[in-house]
Amino acid sequence: MAATRPLCSVFAADGSKASDAPLPAVFTAPLRPDVVQFVHTQVNKNNRQAYSVNQHAGKMVSALSWGTGRAVSRIPRVGGGGTQRSGQAAFGNMCRAGRMFAPTKTWRKWHRKTNTTQKRFAVASALAASGVSALVMARGHSIENVLEVPLVIGGSIESTSKSSKAKELLKAVGAFDDVEKCAASKKIRSGKGKMRNRRYVMRRGPLVVYSNNDGVEQGFRNFPGVELCNVERLNLLQLAPGGHMGRFVIYTESAFKQLDTIYGEAGKSIPQLSMQNADLARIINSDEIQSVVNPAKAANRKYLRKKNAVKNNKALLKLSPYMAAARASETRAQEERKNKKAKAIKKKRGASRKSALEFAAKISKQGEVCENGAMGQILL
Repeated sequence: MAATRPLCSVFAADGSKASDAPLPAVFTAPLRPDVVQFVHTQVNKNNRQAYSVNQHAGKMVSALSWGTGRAVSRIPRVGGGGTQRSGQAAFGNMCRAGRMFAPTKTWRKWHRKTNTTQKRFAVASALAASGVSALVMARGHSIENVLEVPLVIGGSIESTSKSSKAKELLKAVGAFDDVEKCAASKKIRSGKGKMRNRRYVMRRGPLVVYSNNDGVEQGFRNFPGVELCNVERLNLLQLAPGGHMGRFVIYTESAFKQLDTIYGEAGKSIPQLSMQNADLARIINSDEIQSVVNPAKAANRKYLRKKNAVKNNKALLKLSPYMAAARASETRAQEERKNKKAKAIKKKRGASRKSALEFAAKISKQGEVCENGAMGQILL
C-alpha cells in the first residue's frame, strides 16, 4: 500500500520529478468504508431543501357527509346540483381530487447531526484511500498514465490562473485522461430533474487540493469534472462522492506538506487501527498462540438419540419397570383378543359358506324352472 512508503515524489509542471516529500501520517489511517458511507449519508442530508404540498390541496371544495340511511358511504360529498361534481366524494385520499394520505410538511426532520470525531475519522480514511491506486482505479478514474499516486505537483501550480496552462500541466502528469472521461460522460438526466435546473449528469474527475489560492481556482474550475478544495477545508462529499472512497486527488506541494500540521500531534488525531495485523488465520496458527491453547480434541463425543418412553418400551423400562410390565401385559392381551376375534369371524364365515353350498345343491336337483310347461316346485 502507498501508506507504507516513507517518501512521495513531487513533480514539476512539465512532468519531471523535482524532489521528494515525506508522506503525511494521515495516509496511515485505517480504511473504513463503513464509517465513510455512514458519515456521507448523514452529512449529505444537510443540503436538502424543505418541500411539502399545499396545506389546502384537495380540500378547497365545500363538502358534507350525507350521514347514514341512504345506502352510500359516509364520506363527505360535494353539495349542490346541476353538475357531475355534485354528490361526488371529496377530501379523502381515496377520492378523486382528494388530498394525499399524510400530506408532507416543511417541518420534517431534514438535517442530521453527526459526531465530529466520526466526521474526522471519515475524512482521514478518505484521504488515506486517495493514496491507494487500486481503490482509485476501482472507483472509475482513468489514472493509467498518471505518474504516481498520490500525485503531488510542486512549482507554481497554485499561481496557474490560465486554463491553457492548466491543461498543459494535466497532460504532462497524465491526469487529463480523467478529465476527458468526465467530458464524454455528460448525459441528460433521467426523470423530472431535467425540468428542475439539473438537466445534465456527469462523472466526477480529479480533485485539486491547494493551500493558497493565487489563481489556481480560476485556472482549473472550467474543466468538466474537476473540483477544487482548500486543504484546511477538506470535505468528505468531495473526497468520497457517493460514499465511495478512492477519489483521484491532485495535491499541491504546500498543501501536501500542510497535511502533517493539520493531522498528527499538533493537529487532529489520526485514527488508529484496531488490529495491527488483520490476518486472523495467521495469528491463530502462529506458534505463540498455538503453544498456549488446548490441543484439538480427537473426536467429538457421540450422544445417543433420546428415546420416547411413550412409544419405546425399553426406554419406559428404565424409567418405570412396573409401567413397562403393565404395558407389555396389555399388549399381549390386545393380541389375544385380536386373535380370538379373528377365529370367531373365520368360523362364522365358514358356516355361512357351508349352508350356501347346501342350498345351491338343492336348487340344482329340481331341474329347469319351466320344465314341462310349468314352473318347477321350489324346494324349501
